[in-house]
Amino acid sequence: LKTSECDFFSPAPSLKVGEGNGLAVSGLYPSHIKKDDDANLVHLAGHSYGITSDPLTQFAVVFSAIIHDVDHPGVPNSQLVKENTRIAEIYTKSIAEQNSVELAWDMLMGREYSALRACIYQTESDLQRFRQLVVNTVMATDIVDKELQALRKNRWEAAFSSVSTPSVEEHDDRKATIVIEHLIQASDVSHTMQHWHIYKEWNERFFMECYGTCKAGRADSDPSVNWYKGEIGFFDFYVIPLAKKLESCRVFGVSSDEYLNYAKANRDEWVREGEALVQEYVAKYNSEH
Repeated sequence: LKTSECDFFSPAPSLKVGEGNGLAVSGLYPSHIKKDDDANLVHLAGHSYGITSDPLTQFAVVFSAIIHDVDHPGVPNSQLVKENTRIAEIYTKSIAEQNSVELAWDMLMGREYSALRACIYQTESDLQRFRQLVVNTVMATDIVDKELQALRKNRWEAAFSSVSTPSVEEHDDRKATIVIEHLIQASDVSHTMQHWHIYKEWNERFFMECYGTCKAGRADSDPSVNWYKGEIGFFDFYVIPLAKKLESCRVFGVSSDEYLNYAKANRDEWVREGEALVQEYVAKYNSEH
C-alpha cells in the first residue's frame, strides 16, 4: 500500500454483516500492493458480531496472524527510516507491516498455492474481500504509530460506548471491525496473557533481539537500561487495557477473564523478578557472544 494509493488516515472499512455471505467490506483498499504461535489467540467465539458465521473472515484473521511479521528486519519502523532502507523509501506508514503483506501476498499468488487459493475464494469479490480483510488486520499490528492508535481508540469508543446510538446494523458493523483489530493485537502480544513461563521465555527472546540490535549499532539506546520499567509500562498502558477491552466485548467468551488474569499476574511477577531477569538476560547474551 503506497500512501498515494490508500489514505491511512481515513477510517478503516467497516465490516458489514451480509445475508448468507457473512461479512462484506465497505470502503476499498487497492486490489494489490504495489512496490511498497501468534495464531493461538486468534479463535473466534462468543459475541463476535457476525464473524463466526463467515469462514472467509475467520481464515483472513488467522492468515494475518501467521504472516504479519514476514521478513521483519528486527528493528522498529523509525530505525528503518533513519537507515534509509529500501522499504522505507517505498512506504511512509507501517513500513514493516506493509512489507510483510506484500511478500506474503506475492507468495500466496504463486502457482504452487493455486489449490489453497481455490479453497479460500472462488469469486473475484471474495478475493477482494479477503485481501481487504488481510490488509486491514495486519495494519492493526502497528501499535507504535500514535495517529493510527488514536484512530483505533476512537473507533472503539464509537463502537462500544454506552452513549453511542447508531443503528443496530451500523453498531454491529463497527464492532466487527474493531473486534478484528483487537484480535490481531492480542495475538501479537499473546505471550503476555499466558502462563508466566511462556511470558518469560518470549520476553527474553525479544530482549535478546533488541539487545543484539543495539550491539550492532542499529539502536539509539541500550534496551537493558529501561527494559524493566518499560515492561511495567507496557502492561499498564497497553496489555492490561487491551485484555480489559477483550473482556468487555466478550469475543473470547469465558476465556477473556483468563487472559486478563494472566496479564495481571505476569505484571506482578515481573515487578518482583524483572530487574534480576534483565541482568540474567545481559549476562547470557554476553556469554554467548
